[in-house]
Amino acid sequence: MSEPPISIVICDVNETLLDITTLEPLFERLFDDPSVLRECFAQLILYSQAMTLSGLYTPFDKLASGTLSMVAATRGMKVSQADTAELGERIANMPAHDDVIPALTKLRDAGIRLVTLTNSASMPPPSPLEKAGIGGFFERNFSVEVVRKFKPALETYRFVAEEMGAEPGEMVLVACHLWDTIGAQAAGCRGGFVARPGNAILPAENVPVPDFCAPDLGTLVDQILQRR
Repeated sequence: MSEPPISIVICDVNETLLDITTLEPLFERLFDDPSVLRECFAQLILYSQAMTLSGLYTPFDKLASGTLSMVAATRGMKVSQADTAELGERIANMPAHDDVIPALTKLRDAGIRLVTLTNSASMPPPSPLEKAGIGGFFERNFSVEVVRKFKPALETYRFVAEEMGAEPGEMVLVACHLWDTIGAQAAGCRGGFVARPGNAILPAENVPVPDFCAPDLGTLVDQILQRR
């Protein structure tokens, strides 16, 4: 049975499109170690998924500020309201990676419909995507806040398919997190993995291999368009 043609690319936002390394100065100031950002981000994803598995929901930004406090507590430290406010401000103003605009332009020019799907809650305009100069590429921007489950819950990807009037197989979820492509593929979508620094394929039994894999977004887009 032949694959359905690819008509929609769903883009993850944080780290896939927007550069989270711009958060590092906060972690350098608080912990004298910018790499604590990675630990904090990993804990944020862990606890967002734990909330979903437990049937609970707290907005992603609230979990993010709580995670910062939790990681600080493991080091015998406390963070202030000003620190968590700075985290929120930096998250709202992350720039796009250098490869994003050229890659999105290729997809748009090829007639691919573009949407985003993020764990983050909606923000008042201008959105982080608009601030980063890429908001105009996307037909719609979806947040998991509607289904009140965090990715990689299958409902999040199926919600996008329903809203777009598409079959999951027509869609490619593009992300630099393998846990995200795993969820999308389990929901019937195709997966596109961008190996941004700090991210890699998990070589283990029964872990779905993404349909597309590349070290940068431009190369990944070329692969998608060739398959199309």
